[in-house]
Amino acid sequence: MEHEIWDWLQNNYFSVAEPVLMNTSGIYPLILASQQGRSDVVNFLIEQHAVLDVVDHYGNNALWAACYAESIDCIKALILAGINVNHQNSASGATALIFAASSGRETVVEQLLAAGADPTLKTDDDFTALDLASTRKILNLLSKLVKSGD
Repeated sequence: MEHEIWDWLQNNYFSVAEPVLMNTSGIYPLILASQQGRSDVVNFLIEQHAVLDVVDHYGNNALWAACYAESIDCIKALILAGINVNHQNSASGATALIFAASSGRETVVEQLLAAGADPTLKTDDDFTALDLASTRKILNLLSKLVKSGD
């Protein structure tokens, strides 16, 4: 294990012996590393067989956290590892795509769509990513897909 990753684990109160387990605050290292855009740590945790479907206190998975960080490398690593790109959180039913569309993360929206994220999924309040698109570019990307039925 690289010294930098070892330091990160220790500084965030994760076990060096069992690095994929949550810390005493109930935080999973895969989610925190994704939220911080630490693709080196995310890749290490994936190699250590981190469970991809862990969620935070809001019901968001590591992909959501990587989208929050706008970390293209973390998103790519998680997608390649097989994370569920259509995971809906327990708080509102939102997906990472809905979050990215509503918060103007254009590159992230493109990356999620290329990975097969479903633009027709709805929140508990019946909103899709298209309904919540916050920029013209995102609106155009999503409206083309929804109209074409892809």
